Amino acid sequence: MIEETSAGMVLFRKEDSKILFLLLHYPSGHWDFIKGKMEKGESTHETAIREAKEETGIMDITFLENFEEWINYDFQYQGELVHKKVVFFLAETKTKEVMISHEHLDYTWMDYNTSMEKTTFDNAKTVLTRAQMLLTKTL
Repeated sequence: MIEETSAGMVLFRKEDSKILFLLLHYPSGHWDFIKGKMEKGESTHETAIREAKEETGIMDITFLENFEEWINYDFQYQGELVHKKVVFFLAETKTKEVMISHEHLDYTWMDYNTSMEKTTFDNAKTVLTRAQMLLTKTL
């Protein structure tokens, strides 16, 4: 089994009195958050920042403290079983425009309820719910 660690973020921005979350449309058809594999020598925060820049062009990112959600899942890749661990941070941006990378088909900014409907995987929905709970308490 191959072990893989990735890092990403639930990125949000405020618009009027609403909180909007960024979702990316992946070529396999699912909608999910910014994330990617850690490179040698990177911290998880550095990976999340690099992935945000590469996947969206967004560089003004402020991490919220007290949010670090880990998910684990297994999948097959080229006949090998891969065990993937992903840590998600919660981060705010003021940037509305996204420069989508070649790795994605589309993006959208959505409120919590619409994001829950659009997000494909249950583990991502759990991360989003925990992010919303923290934002409700702190903002």
